[in-house]
Amino acid sequence: MEKQAKKSTQPLTGWGHVSQTGLRFIWIAIIGFILDQYTKYAVMDSFTLYESVQVLPFFNFTYVHNYGAAFSFLSDAGGWQRYFFTAIAAVVSCVIVWWLYHSPRSQRLLPVAFAFILGGAVGNLYDRLVHGYVIDFLHLYYETYDWPAFNVADSVIFIGAALLILDMFINNDAAPTESKESKEIKND
Repeated sequence: MEKQAKKSTQPLTGWGHVSQTGLRFIWIAIIGFILDQYTKYAVMDSFTLYESVQVLPFFNFTYVHNYGAAFSFLSDAGGWQRYFFTAIAAVVSCVIVWWLYHSPRSQRLLPVAFAFILGGAVGNLYDRLVHGYVIDFLHLYYETYDWPAFNVADSVIFIGAALLILDMFINNDAAPTESKESKEIKND
């Protein structure tokens, strides 16, 4: 007589558990961070500060130091913003890692969105800790309109935010509440 395999009631630990959480998408954050840092170091090695090279009629590589947040927000605030944005990025990064660890495998788009945001947040956090400012170099403009320079980390954060919005539209139906009867059926 064959013995039936018993289902383990032990919780998964180690990497087996990670594959069942949102941390399975941490590779997105790692790639985003590496791409961000690689491009920043390439710009620092190839450009002098404020040097600009036209790539397309509406796009330049322009090397600048950003003491503010994304798109130079609060860049001229007097210095306190470095510590403020460093603290925010550190806390947000920790919260995202915690959330990814606790998110169920059934969620797909939301952990991907948060992994993108994490990669960008850590990229800019690293800059603030190492340099005291963020390195920006992507510069879009059209005629007299000029968008502040940004970087790959900002772009990765933007992609993550767009995916969060997409997830809200895709999963806009609130999870149906379980009736007492369906809970009893599951418990039997």
